[in-house]
Amino acid sequence: MDLREKKTKRSLTNAFIEIRSKKPLERITVKELCEKAEISKATFYLHYHDIYDLSDQMQQKTIREILSHVQNTEEMLTNPRKSSKEMIEGFYANRGMVTVLFSGSQFSRLPEKIELEIKEILFHRFPELKNDIYANVRITYQLMGSFYAFYYHEKEFNYDDIFLAVDRITQLFERDVKQ
Repeated sequence: MDLREKKTKRSLTNAFIEIRSKKPLERITVKELCEKAEISKATFYLHYHDIYDLSDQMQQKTIREILSHVQNTEEMLTNPRKSSKEMIEGFYANRGMVTVLFSGSQFSRLPEKIELEIKEILFHRFPELKNDIYANVRITYQLMGSFYAFYYHEKEFNYDDIFLAVDRITQLFERDVKQ
């Protein structure tokens, strides 16, 4: 990617974040975005199909950033306390983008997309788990629990308190894993 292309994408990204923080995704137009980014619509369409394509790419980047905090995906099944902590750390580290990109109609997409990514990794490595109801429900429960614990409580409680609460709950998972 050349310097001009990097500058264009950065300008689009910054303009999108600014507009998206004030408006729902469905109400953002390419024209409005291009005016804010000071680029032509033709330039926009060289890089993205539409506003949703831009949003999806930014969401995917944020998800990769969140998942980069999970050191070993397999630990979702073997060490739920550690993997829950890492997931919450990922949410906290990216909370600005999470708040902007996954608000409104996009709210449920974050935990759903993360779950799909984690299951894809795990099921590739352990194909026998794909049809294991216990493994599937447990992954869903752990991911959704970590996400909603973060999302609904991060403004009123600090990270350490949220993690301690999640940690105590996930101790039950660990006892179950050891049995």
